[in-house]
Amino acid sequence: MMGAVLAVGCAQAQDKGKAPAGPGMTLTTSAFSDGGEIAGKYTQSVADPVSPKLEWTHVPANTVSFVLIMHDPDVARNKSTMDMLHWLIFNIPGTARSLPEGIAAGAAGPEGTVQAKNGADVNGYRGPGAPAVGPYHHYTFELFALDMKLDLGADASRADVLKAMDGHILGKAVLEGRFHR
Repeated sequence: MMGAVLAVGCAQAQDKGKAPAGPGMTLTTSAFSDGGEIAGKYTQSVADPVSPKLEWTHVPANTVSFVLIMHDPDVARNKSTMDMLHWLIFNIPGTARSLPEGIAAGAAGPEGTVQAKNGADVNGYRGPGAPAVGPYHHYTFELFALDMKLDLGADASRADVLKAMDGHILGKAVLEGRFHR
C-alpha cells in the first residue's frame, strides 16, 4: 500500500508539470554516525584534537561557497542565549565536496577559505569538551551553500558571518554527534 501512495504522489506532482523534489544537501563523516558518539581523537579528551573529515553531496546549483558552523547548543554561555562555537569556517569553494581531517588551526584553506575565531578565541577547530558529569552534549555541524563568497576576514564573528550570509543561502545540511568525557 505504501508504494501505491508514493506512486500516486509522484503522478500528482508530474500532472502539475513539476518533477518530484530531489534529495536535499547531505553532510556526512566517516568519524561517527549522525547522532552517534564522537571518538576521542576529535575531542578535548586528547591534548591536540583534530577536525573530522567531512563530506557533502546533493549541492544546490549555482553554489559559489560554503560556510561550516560547528557548535554545542547544550551550553548557555554566561547565562545567555549564546551557545559554544567550536568551529567557524567560510568561503569554502563551491566546487569543494569535502574537508580533510586535521585542518590546522588558523590555516588558510583552498581558494580563500577562512577559519574564524571559535568560542575560545582561536581561529580554527575546537574539539568537543563536555564534562563527564551530566548528559551527553550534542555537537551540531551546519553546512550552508551560498550564492556568493563572504567579504569578511578571519576576525569575523559568528554574528558577522550569519548577517553576511542572510539572503544568500541556497541549501543547508546538518550533522550531529554526541560527546561527554
